[in-house]
Amino acid sequence: MPRTHATVEAAVRVLELFDADRSEWTLSELARHLGQPTSTVHEQLLTLAGSGLLVRVGRGRYRLGWRLLKLSSALYGSLPWYAPAHDAMERLARGTHLLAFLCVLHGGQVLCVARSVQGRDGPPVAGELDFELPAHATASGKLLMALAGRPLPHPAPTFTAHTQITPAAWDTESWAIRTQGHALSRDEWALGTSGLAVPVRGEGGVVLAALGLSLPTVRMAASESLLRALHGAAAEVGWTLGYRGRG
Repeated sequence: MPRTHATVEAAVRVLELFDADRSEWTLSELARHLGQPTSTVHEQLLTLAGSGLLVRVGRGRYRLGWRLLKLSSALYGSLPWYAPAHDAMERLARGTHLLAFLCVLHGGQVLCVARSVQGRDGPPVAGELDFELPAHATASGKLLMALAGRPLPHPAPTFTAHTQITPAAWDTESWAIRTQGHALSRDEWALGTSGLAVPVRGEGGVVLAALGLSLPTVRMAASESLLRALHGAAAEVGWTLGYRGRG
């Protein structure tokens, strides 16, 4: 791997360790977690802090810098669908008391670009802080893959006994997803966690994102009412963006 590429990859690995669950790290903590010499990580931190991507706070701790907020604002500003979809996600979280999120398909990856736990009750569910989700074992992943006409990923890791791993079964399920206009997962990524997802469409019917809910499997008994809420929220966003169709 060229040195420049390796340097960028190392910086990305450091930045990805900062999230809502762990917003600050010390040099020694990062070095232990990454399994790298302190001197190497220190050099990376100095570079990231010098560029404004990290900031040093009290007692040698680091947190994400304001420059990332500027970059994220620029990204979100370039996506006309993001603001109305994010508002719908927040309302959905408050109305259902569940974890709501937005996901996009990027190449072969399913990325969770926003999530909300406003008003949520009940136990935590799998993937609450994950950025990349397993495409074949989550409702949003299956929805986005099916609507894009993607085959089952190969290899398809098995997470539980319920994980979808056979191409024939995937062909059947992907057809059902396209027909019904929504996807669900039940104990496929982690036992006790299930999900529901519907597409957010823009003008002309283009699929922009998946709007989903993650919930304890015991609450799947209410899936019909939750799907109505999801479809309603997605339809409002679609109308704002010029989509006048269904599903």
